[in-house]
Amino acid sequence: MQPIAHIRNDFPTKFGLPRQSGLVPELVSTIVFEPEFRVPEALRGIETYSHLWIIWGFHQAVRDGGKAGEEASWKPTVRPPRLGGNTRMGVFATRSPFRPNPLGLTVVKLLGVTDSPEGKVLLVSGADMMDGTPVYDIKPYLPYVDSIPDAVGGFTEEKAAYHLEVDFPEALLAQVPQAQRETLLGVLAQDPRPAYQHDENRVYGFAYAGMDVRFTVRGGTLTVVEIRKE
Repeated sequence: MQPIAHIRNDFPTKFGLPRQSGLVPELVSTIVFEPEFRVPEALRGIETYSHLWIIWGFHQAVRDGGKAGEEASWKPTVRPPRLGGNTRMGVFATRSPFRPNPLGLTVVKLLGVTDSPEGKVLLVSGADMMDGTPVYDIKPYLPYVDSIPDAVGGFTEEKAAYHLEVDFPEALLAQVPQAQRETLLGVLAQDPRPAYQHDENRVYGFAYAGMDVRFTVRGGTLTVVEIRKE
């Protein structure tokens, strides 16, 4: 396989990304096609769909002490972060990036098809992919087939409604460009910390839109303590 496109957005690293698609609908990404696939006819009719399936690669996943993108022996069990990082589950019962084939599957909302210097691009919202993620395929989401109302979500249902209250002082919020505020607030409410870390005295941070966002978490409240310009 070869990438047909790459993701562009304001998240240069994995830290801070929504753990699943759709959790932060305010997060807008652009899908930019590789030169070979910048063919307008390939997108004919795509604007008639509201949502798309994206098949992509965990290009920054590191296994067995290797380097990102390197092949490594796979393991039959993983430690899902949502279970605290101490409980092992079968790899095929999780969405861990450490898989025999490091592929991700995401549903995004299609906002539009736009002309750019790099040909036609797709604007999508709700993605859980970082900037530079390779895209291997795009397929339309079909609600009468792909939506199963009585589906069961396994152990993940225990954490489905989990979120934090966000305390973002006005003086710090004013340092965030207006266009990025709603996305940042949504990401913070989803608790961007590694799930196994609960140190109330620790200051965490992640890169977003040219900023280093620093915060603490005590109880059910996340407090932003500093915004650093990168």
